[in-house]
Amino acid sequence: MAEKKFLITIGKKIKQYRQRNNMTQNDLAIECNFEKATMSRIESGKSNPTVRTLVKISNALHIHLSELFIE
Repeated sequence: MAEKKFLITIGKKIKQYRQRNNMTQNDLAIECNFEKATMSRIESGKSNPTVRTLVKISNALHIHLSELFIE
């Protein structure tokens, strides 16, 4: 259960930073070389992204990886 909550929290953080950058899910997916559906699953907490995936996302959002883990 804690893992699911963690994934949802990470997804919400990604969505917040994406919206602050005026990006759509598709924009971010293209920047990261993912499918839009993959980005949707990550943001909704339905996917467990690897560290490599989170690094790609944080780079595309111009934030430090640690920003995704700060509550």
